[in-house]
Amino acid sequence: MTSPEKASNRTLAGKCFCGAVHYAVPDEFVYAANCHCSNCRRATGSAFKPFAGIGRDKLSITKGKDSLLIFGDENGNDTHCKACGSLLYSVVRDGMFVHVTMGTLVDDPTIRPTKHIFVGSKAPWFTITDNLPRYEDHPTVIGQADG
Repeated sequence: MTSPEKASNRTLAGKCFCGAVHYAVPDEFVYAANCHCSNCRRATGSAFKPFAGIGRDKLSITKGKDSLLIFGDENGNDTHCKACGSLLYSVVRDGMFVHVTMGTLVDDPTIRPTKHIFVGSKAPWFTITDNLPRYEDHPTVIGQADG
């Protein structure tokens, strides 16, 4: 979690691979994790998706709104650039939060992933080499806004 002492009042920039879509988000992420589920692996083409969660209303598209390709509906989707295919963010938790793919951030966020989730469906060819906590599926923490 981003601590109030470390969080700045700055806005982070993000963009897709080809530059058709740009976004802005405050450096106020609530949580961050590495997701190993098969859907995240397929969407990113990688072993896992590092993401940071924040209220949906905090993210704004600053360029290329017409270049968005949305898989899903208003309350749950993966949002890509339709030109290059970059996964920019996922709308989750009944449309209330977005999981920003950390690889699309241009600026360095204060937050870092704090756990690995859905390790039960992790790619068998990938070995986790850090000491972050690992969860077989989605951790349930009552009373916290957690990924």
